[in-house]
Amino acid sequence: MPDGSHVPDRAHGPDSSHGQDVDRRTPPGLLRTVDRALLVLLAFERNRSDWGVTEIAEEFGWDTSVAQRLLATLAGRGFLVSDPATRRYRIGPAAMRLGRLWDRSGTLELLARPVLDELCRRTGDHVLLCVPDNFHMRCVAAAEGRAGPLRYYPLVGELYPAHAGATSKSYFAFLPDERRHLLFRGRPMARFTERTVTDPDRLEQEFHQVRARGYAWTVGEYDTGVATVAVPFFLGREPYGSLSLGGPEERFPDGPEDRLDALRQAARLLESRLTTPPRGTGRAPRK
Repeated sequence: MPDGSHVPDRAHGPDSSHGQDVDRRTPPGLLRTVDRALLVLLAFERNRSDWGVTEIAEEFGWDTSVAQRLLATLAGRGFLVSDPATRRYRIGPAAMRLGRLWDRSGTLELLARPVLDELCRRTGDHVLLCVPDNFHMRCVAAAEGRAGPLRYYPLVGELYPAHAGATSKSYFAFLPDERRHLLFRGRPMARFTERTVTDPDRLEQEFHQVRARGYAWTVGEYDTGVATVAVPFFLGREPYGSLSLGGPEERFPDGPEDRLDALRQAARLLESRLTTPPRGTGRAPRK
């Protein structure tokens, strides 16, 4: 079983090392200094929350003076904060401000819409894109399948509990074990159907199984008669949300296997759209 400190290789996601999931070459027509500054910001992750000047210089093959100026400039605008004792840099409040704007901007739905619509067309199932919201997953975009509506109200905005259904389990399974334990420890869990799992030990076993096989599959855990298969999608090393297919149980007579390729391909495309600018952007305007 995974130990929670390592996310196994994924067939549907980009390599997480900086040298392979970030193109260090500045594309033609773009400003190299700005591009370098953005590469510095992208170097900060949960598993690497602070950097020193020399480390940044070595990471990207720059002169120390270049790294120093880039870090100082980003700190001067609040995107980084320098620890005066260690002289190491961390993400600053300006980045938090942009993150909050992103959450409310609707850009995620805009970028994901073509992926969801194509996946819905291929499978005929309902497609849900969800992101974490405390002890739930919140649906931020959806495409309605051929079987008719699952709800008598919009799917977008609905909260799915962390312990019930593949939509949630596919995300929470890929959190580090300690982080997941903090979320679930001592928390009461509602039973929605006779198949809802509320025992913490059994849930933890299921999370490890989901993590090992790379997807979650449930039938009737949150809604009676509804089957769901879901995979996480990632930004770098971090699980960011889940992509799921669902519908009446009778639409899945042989389980989820015939949908997995399409679902994984969609998750990989979604990750690419969230990390790579769409074609045609970033070019200097014609005069």
